Amino acid sequence: MSQDVFSEGFWDERYGSEDRIWSGNPNPQLVDRVSSLTPGTALEVGCGEGADAVWLARQGWQVTAIDVSQVGLDKAAAHAADAGVDVEWRRVDLDGWPGDAGAYDLVSAQFMYLDQPALTALFRALGDSVAPGGTLLLVGHHPIDERHGDHDFPDVRWTPEEVEEWLGSG
Repeated sequence: MSQDVFSEGFWDERYGSEDRIWSGNPNPQLVDRVSSLTPGTALEVGCGEGADAVWLARQGWQVTAIDVSQVGLDKAAAHAADAGVDVEWRRVDLDGWPGDAGAYDLVSAQFMYLDQPALTALFRALGDSVAPGGTLLLVGHHPIDERHGDHDFPDVRWTPEEVEEWLGSG
């Protein structure tokens, strides 16, 4: 990819720079949208240090968590071990990842850093990975959200309507 922030090296360096980059708490959007669902199989995409995957496993989900950064995955695995939960950790380059057709009751991807058209392709692969009757949870920055410093990466900002169009076309 053309932007360094999208690379494995960037994320390995970022996760290696401090003991913990993120809070260690699950994203509130995940907790809000998933708490009422019956646990089954879950795919946590871009899992970073593993907070969402660990939370899902604590709720009874059978979790597969993927990320481009092995450093992040190693931290996530340690977090899961400390929490006493089992998660399958996989290093995956999401740019061009084909997905796991119909394999998961829940697919959660929050704040994906991919440029276009890779983001559209990823969201389609994630949609295809949801089992019939399952849930696709995509969370990101809205284009008018000025609280986040992603101005250099406009492709990581999108609207629900854009995602609907991406998933419905092709």
